[in-house]
Amino acid sequence: MKAAGIFGWIRKQLSFERLFLLILLITAALRFYQLDLKLFHHDESIHAWFSYRLLSEGVYQYDPMYHGPLLYYVTAGVFSILGDSDLVGRLVPSLLGTLLVPLLYPIYRLGYLNTKQTLVAALFIAVSPEMVYFSRFLRNDIFIVFFTMVLLVALLYYFERGQTRYALLAAAAVGFGMSSKENMPIVLLTFGIYLVYLVWTGRVRLPGRWKRDLILGALVTVGIMSLFYSSFGAHPEVLQDGWLRAIEHWTAMHQMQRLGGPPYFYILFLLLYEVPILILAAVGIAQFIGGEGRAARWLQSIRSRTAADLADSGERREGRPWLQRIQRLLRPPSPDGRIPEAGTFDRQEEFARFSIVWLVFSLGAYAYIGEKVPWLILHQLLPLIFVAVYRMTSRKVVVAVASSAFLIAMTWHVAFTPADINEPIVQVQNSEDLREVMAMIDAADSVAIASDTYWPLPWYYRGDLASKLSYYGKKVDEHTLYQRDFDIVITHDADSYPALAGYVKKTYKLNYWFSYFDNRDRLPEYYVFRDGKMGSTNIDVFVKVPEAASA
Repeated sequence: MKAAGIFGWIRKQLSFERLFLLILLITAALRFYQLDLKLFHHDESIHAWFSYRLLSEGVYQYDPMYHGPLLYYVTAGVFSILGDSDLVGRLVPSLLGTLLVPLLYPIYRLGYLNTKQTLVAALFIAVSPEMVYFSRFLRNDIFIVFFTMVLLVALLYYFERGQTRYALLAAAAVGFGMSSKENMPIVLLTFGIYLVYLVWTGRVRLPGRWKRDLILGALVTVGIMSLFYSSFGAHPEVLQDGWLRAIEHWTAMHQMQRLGGPPYFYILFLLLYEVPILILAAVGIAQFIGGEGRAARWLQSIRSRTAADLADSGERREGRPWLQRIQRLLRPPSPDGRIPEAGTFDRQEEFARFSIVWLVFSLGAYAYIGEKVPWLILHQLLPLIFVAVYRMTSRKVVVAVASSAFLIAMTWHVAFTPADINEPIVQVQNSEDLREVMAMIDAADSVAIASDTYWPLPWYYRGDLASKLSYYGKKVDEHTLYQRDFDIVITHDADSYPALAGYVKKTYKLNYWFSYFDNRDRLPEYYVFRDGKMGSTNIDVFVKVPEAASA
């Protein structure tokens, strides 16, 4: 076979559909492989515990501190089918993280992404360290990202085809997203502002029955939210004041800055884990702004249009509405400098403009919000990926694929290292030390928890196993412990006993986190080696010595 024939055969084998399917398989593998490799994070254990209680006791009521109800009902439902475990608890987040890739396909089919853009966006979603890590994580944020993508696809199809079913799908995405977490309104505000811009400038036309579709959509959204927030009718009072309590709680958290950080907090995360995507996004923004003098043409068109309006006495006499004038001024010009007719635009260019606006709004919102936590990076990373694939030439594809080696290496490090890792992404991850502690608890008959710091133990010792643990909530008098004759006593190391007669004491990490203060004098070394000192919450474990050994 000649060389030309060989390359032709390779190109045929590497068709868009086959490459897309390959990336989808990689996406699924990275999200489902060894899903229970690491112990539950502090928050994961609480979410799983609430879901277990909902299943076993039918107990649940919305509390804004723990976000929306959807996660708990969905997780409880999966527990009821497959059993309650760490692996099962993470199945739905992993599925939603995987489905982000196939949701790119309808965007491609409508022409808003070309083949190169679609494949690279899929690759970035597949191997992004933060996308992978938080798709293997029982928190609400991957729910929000998934419903954001569903909303985006539904809106694109609605304005392309004008069918009510897409409006209802968008409404359902809003309802489920609003039932997941309190930051969904940021997405809705961003999308809403851009939609107003599109309609205002005449770049999209609302279907003739849009008012009816809006009313039907609102009913769907409100209906979904009402079911979940009222606990399917068990707590109707939440519908009256739940939204107010949510605003009060998260306003207080914002002002308190319990988990604070500088406005550039999330930029640091992108530099730590997503450098190739960040660089390509910066290049994409520069190309979009400067490409073929777009900004200059737009400004010139506004000046020309304004001058023409002022000079044309006929138009003034006609009294063209000021609204129409503004629409024409805001409508970006075509490549030849002319203002395009309403309803016509370059889909890929418009999608790039929308993605940049989405990214800017997201970066600004989360830079402002006082509560800085790693998982919120997802809501900034998704539009960043879309911006990064702007004008995806063959050369940029090569760069994207080659630089993905960094993303894969970081993904493997943060998601598949079976040990405690010194990374900001983990924030209060429960330590692998607990496996040794839980092995001792498993072998004991009675255990005292003399501390208010004990998660994730309620999750790991639930049901029949819960009876062997006695929670005191604080350090208690030693006489109480001797009287109950516990096999194991667990305390916080900062409020512990120097010793307990007849017990051997050892200190373990309960959970851990990256400590900036312990590494700030060696940040370049840390960036390369990801080592150094970690912060941690520690527990003292007192194990009773057998009488024969003590004698």
